Amino acid sequence: MSTRAHRSPLTYQVTLTVLALAAFALVMFVGFGFYAAVQADHVSLERQKVFFANGLQDQIAAVEREQESVSVWDDAVTNAKSGNQTWMAENLSVWMYSYYGHNRVYVLDDANRPIHVMREGKVVAPDLYAEDETALRSTIEKLRGLIARPPEETGGGGPVKMVAEDLISLGGKPAILSIMPLIPSSDRVTQARGSEYLHVSVEFINDTVIDKIARKYLLDGAHLLSLSQPTGSAAIPLLDSRGVILGYIAWDQERPGLTLIRKAGPALIVAMLLAAGVLAFLLRRLRRASTALQTSRNEAQYLAFHDTLTGLPNRALFEDRLRRALLIAGHDAAKVALLYLDIDRFKHVNDTLGHPAGDELVRQTAARLQRTIRDVDTVARLGGDEFAVILIDIHGVRDAEDVSERLQQRLREPFKLMDDQVFVSASIGIALSTGPEADADDLLRKADIALYEAKKNGRGRYQVFAGDMDDLLLRKRKVESELRKALIGGTGIKLNYQPVFAADGRAILGAEALIRWSHEVHGALPAAQFIAIAEERGMIGELGKWVLLEACRFAVRTALPWVAVNVSPLQLRDAGFPAMVAAILAETGLAPARLQLEITENVLLENSDMTAAALAALRQAGIGIVLDDFGTGYSSLSYLRRHAIDKLKIDRSFVRLLGTEGNSTAIVNALIDLAIALDVDVTAEGVETEEQKALLVGMGCHQLQGYLLSPPLEPVQLLGLPGLALPGEQGGQATARA
Repeated sequence: MSTRAHRSPLTYQVTLTVLALAAFALVMFVGFGFYAAVQADHVSLERQKVFFANGLQDQIAAVEREQESVSVWDDAVTNAKSGNQTWMAENLSVWMYSYYGHNRVYVLDDANRPIHVMREGKVVAPDLYAEDETALRSTIEKLRGLIARPPEETGGGGPVKMVAEDLISLGGKPAILSIMPLIPSSDRVTQARGSEYLHVSVEFINDTVIDKIARKYLLDGAHLLSLSQPTGSAAIPLLDSRGVILGYIAWDQERPGLTLIRKAGPALIVAMLLAAGVLAFLLRRLRRASTALQTSRNEAQYLAFHDTLTGLPNRALFEDRLRRALLIAGHDAAKVALLYLDIDRFKHVNDTLGHPAGDELVRQTAARLQRTIRDVDTVARLGGDEFAVILIDIHGVRDAEDVSERLQQRLREPFKLMDDQVFVSASIGIALSTGPEADADDLLRKADIALYEAKKNGRGRYQVFAGDMDDLLLRKRKVESELRKALIGGTGIKLNYQPVFAADGRAILGAEALIRWSHEVHGALPAAQFIAIAEERGMIGELGKWVLLEACRFAVRTALPWVAVNVSPLQLRDAGFPAMVAAILAETGLAPARLQLEITENVLLENSDMTAAALAALRQAGIGIVLDDFGTGYSSLSYLRRHAIDKLKIDRSFVRLLGTEGNSTAIVNALIDLAIALDVDVTAEGVETEEQKALLVGMGCHQLQGYLLSPPLEPVQLLGLPGLALPGEQGGQATARA
């Protein structure tokens, strides 16, 4: 007992000491915990502010990317300058609202006057632009100033791709403003510097936009505050380019430290008796909170480098991986291949099945691409329906072609979209690294050129970048420039005429006008070559107008019963083409009945409402329509009945085999019988022998053309032919072609 009595005070003192130390440790721990919680909340708040600031910049960049998808476009320049309100609504304004959520769109001419206005998905009167003009003026002037800079400051004299953006206040509401010039996407359409129309896009910063940013970083309660409302610590200002505050973005502050303390409060009371248990519990909770914070950070980092629709790497991560792959490949013999891929006619799927179906098509395409390539390779979505594939450690172009073939095969398999089965194809451009000096931007440029060639050559195929593609582009630009000079100066370019004869081989019924260009360096250039370049570079309208004017001027001075001119499909897609033809006839004084326009079967196969309207207007004006090279394409009686053709022209490939191949003789006889049944004229071209002539006349063809009767002639030579002044049987044709 005495021992216990002596030990009890000691034990008591030790216990008090232990308790005091435990209490002191607990107080210190609790104090440190509160301090750590405050610091954690502060660090978290600063991170949340960075998230919102970055999210706002991402949203501004997204508006610019979305706007660029329609502002860099040949059709946008053409239709805006022609004042096509319906087209602008469907592609430049209402499209931006329905697909991207842009609230207001203005299209301004080169004097900054509104020609098209859209608000909240509805086209409204242009005078409503005055309500926003003051707020937009400084940014518009800024962009005009950039456009007006000397060519040497913008990298040359070609089209400038520029953008001016800012945060502005419209009607007391903050908004993202982005302004871009409408510029061509190819050299087919040109415009003088300073004549650019502007595309002005406005997206209001409302709770929906802010919530989109907040959800990206897993934050809650985000909303917009006006200048008159009080702001807390969890808010960032919306500043315009002058530093003026337009409003605030506020949210429910995430407080990981305070949350931790609240949850651990009951445990802290128990910790006074069970310090060790409480400490262990707090440590465990701290680790969980740290893990949750790290998880949140990892998710935010993932979203910054991946596409939200498909989960694929986005452009930023793609460019980083491409540069890393090229850096590694520079030290060994392996190469890097870049495949640039997009879905053919993707906009048609969007327009017919809706945007959800388009998004699902993009998701399924991404999944198929990922399943087809190796794990070490990279597939990324660059935007819209554009994808890129990085192939590493390949040994040659055959490896890249094999992968491209597999990708195209997978994408040709049917897609299940919105209870519909859809078949699509993809075009692929391929570029390979050339050595240790390979540059990522150069590789992207080459792949883009190769993709353009693949689409131009028929879509649904792949194309490897060849070293002469750059040279080919330069040569095409040079031919385009020299052809423009020839048209303006009237030097080197002219029309020859090949007459069309009656069955007797003497009476001239008409003439075929053949365009010729004698180049001062390369000599006579094939017409098919420079006509194709004119179509590709957007010059076919100008060239076709010159040919039509020259042919009509010649015909009106002669006794030719008629003259016909070949028309490109691109010309018929121009709504103003019939009016242009009528103006030329009025200017030259040529009667409409003495003009015939020649088209190919491809024009009818397009089944375009605009083309059908143009052909109907031309026929109503009294101009004859001739179907050239009949029988060589997809001939259809339904097209012939629908478009009411005036004449069929039998292709020379059938005439050449007359008398030597039974099938050709039967085909020609059937074509002539078809023309007779349809009550239209028929002309045989390429007549070179007396046997061919006799067979054709015997079959009922009374309009003949070919070297047997006459080669192409200079205008003076044609007028010297006997019988030209005699009136002939109405019919025949003249085409401005090779």
